[in-house]
Amino acid sequence: MLRYPFAYISILLSPAAFAQQDTTDQTLPIEEVVVTGQFLPTSLRNSVYKIRVIDRETIDRRGTADMTTLLNTELGFRFSHDLVLGETDIQLMGSSGNNIKILIDGVPIIDRGSSRQSLSQIDLNDIQRIEIVEGPVSVMYGTDALVGVINIITHAGVMKKNTMRIQARLLEESASKEYRAFRKEGRHNANVGLDYAGKVWSFGWSGSRNTFGGFQGNRTGRSLQWQPKDQWLTSGKVGYMQDKFQVNYNLNYLHEDIFTPGNININNKYTDKNYVTNRYTHNLQSGWQVSDKVQFTGSVSYQNYERRTKTRNYDMNTQTMELPEGAGLQDVSKFQQVFGRVNGLYKVQENLGLMVGLEFDYDKGSGARIQGNADIYDFSAYLSAEYHLGKRILMRPGIRKVYNSIYPAPPIIPAFNTKVLLAKNLDLRLGYAMGYRAPALRELYFTFHDTNHSIDGNTNLKAERNHNINMNLNIHDVSVGKTMFHSSLTGFYNHFNNLISIGESIENPGSYTYLNIGKYKTMGTTLENRLTLHNTSVNVGFSYLARLNQVYDYNKSLGKYFWTPELNSSISQEFPKLKANISVFYKLYGTRPSFRTQGSGAQMQILQAEQAAYSMLDISISKSLYRDFTLLGGVRNLTNTVNITNSSIEGTGAHSVSSSSIPISYGRSVFFGLQYQFNN
Repeated sequence: MLRYPFAYISILLSPAAFAQQDTTDQTLPIEEVVVTGQFLPTSLRNSVYKIRVIDRETIDRRGTADMTTLLNTELGFRFSHDLVLGETDIQLMGSSGNNIKILIDGVPIIDRGSSRQSLSQIDLNDIQRIEIVEGPVSVMYGTDALVGVINIITHAGVMKKNTMRIQARLLEESASKEYRAFRKEGRHNANVGLDYAGKVWSFGWSGSRNTFGGFQGNRTGRSLQWQPKDQWLTSGKVGYMQDKFQVNYNLNYLHEDIFTPGNININNKYTDKNYVTNRYTHNLQSGWQVSDKVQFTGSVSYQNYERRTKTRNYDMNTQTMELPEGAGLQDVSKFQQVFGRVNGLYKVQENLGLMVGLEFDYDKGSGARIQGNADIYDFSAYLSAEYHLGKRILMRPGIRKVYNSIYPAPPIIPAFNTKVLLAKNLDLRLGYAMGYRAPALRELYFTFHDTNHSIDGNTNLKAERNHNINMNLNIHDVSVGKTMFHSSLTGFYNHFNNLISIGESIENPGSYTYLNIGKYKTMGTTLENRLTLHNTSVNVGFSYLARLNQVYDYNKSLGKYFWTPELNSSISQEFPKLKANISVFYKLYGTRPSFRTQGSGAQMQILQAEQAAYSMLDISISKSLYRDFTLLGGVRNLTNTVNITNSSIEGTGAHSVSSSSIPISYGRSVFFGLQYQFNN
């Protein structure tokens, strides 16, 4: 398994550093190669993990510059929206975003809190593909990887030597019926990118602007249901390769401004807020081939994240503006992260490879809402092996040892994965892994109080741990006539200890804090199928996921687990003579049961609750034009889903006693765009 060229190893842990490497003699097609969690880049079929890949072609056909829109029809994904702050969090396979590791070219990105709002701050135009691993990958990637890993691979990670790529795109989208071209109402994206890889040096630059004019919905006056957002994103890359040594430096910058306008009150006054974010990411990656048997890769990154709250009071009578004082009204929160990783790969013999690695992660926070000595770091060492037992069995054992500055980690974090080739087109993957996550800075020290939020950090939190068992059975590329069929059946079980969640504070009723909820479990199964015939590709998937009912002992009528079904499908039809494509993306989110509490003390009731089922349907059409131009258009959210009901019910089958509305989208919208793509 260590027979591939050294440059291939670069993509494993520091792909951007090897952007200029020539891969023309590789034996695997680029569409099949995956790198996340691998010793060496390998095909999806040969990976010891089940990995889901979203390629650039799919990204283009989705016609979006927003990660939420891209992922919302994928199985197991759900999103929750904070309309006041203009942020979105992610859930995967029944677990929240703070247990999902987000990587860019193998390097983790910083978030200011326990949610994964950073997903909405990534330039989709700069992405070549996305690889998703479901289940703990804590041995390879450390803390936060309890549920899975989302590795975002940029264009720089797949460039060949002596090549150039030029890209430009304009994309326009309405917000339901609200739209004004290129500014204000609707969504607007503009991007320009250039990448060049020579024999020794490589360079790249990309710049984008994303503008969302907001959506008023059922609000009146100046108030909006979805807040306007303006983003500027840019990145620069430079790389050097000489003989067996390579190094690459990337700089990424984000400026984001979320505007919350206030309504005019009876005194002719109103209050506006802006949430302004600046994010800098410096990333240095390198690789060195010592010999045919020994190779090293390394990464060092520094990230600086600043979020500023600006509040202004306006008086229309006097035509004056003032900056009010108070908790959180004029606030700056700052977060820094220093991350380093070095890996050594040693070919012991033809069927055995070893990887040893060291990793350091330091996080620091400061600001008016951050209390105490807000810093935390951990140092890790890990060892993993890949052993081929004959031609049919691949085994991957691994261990990680973690030292955390605040929390005691498990003595050893183990994992064991194996892949068995049962027949020519049939293989089985089995895995066990332990996960570990120390609380984030926000969960420990961050306080947030305004008219819509009342959350305090909790320095008494315990670290999370979990155990995961997973199974995956694959039928690969079975041909029936001119039809190609692929099917994948997956099952998983997660057992969490000290899972961190938000709950009402015992000391301060009405205020919320982060709490360890003890034991928690999720489980589920997914079935994914792909059928290809001539110029038609059809994908159909189904999942059935369960979350533990934490109040089962108090109200057994609710059941021990809350089960939720999901169904997704996509159809893509090519028209070669017209150089056109039509794609349809659909997902059905089933009813999601849960519970609510009503009253307090001896009068408290445990009530059944549920989020209503809903569906999303997108249709896109693309047409190639003259000289590398592509025209794109379509309809988003054809089902016109805007809000869904979250209701609490007395017992089972009784009448609803209360309900609330959960925002999902701003309704049916149209999009259209023009893209230029040049590759030599």
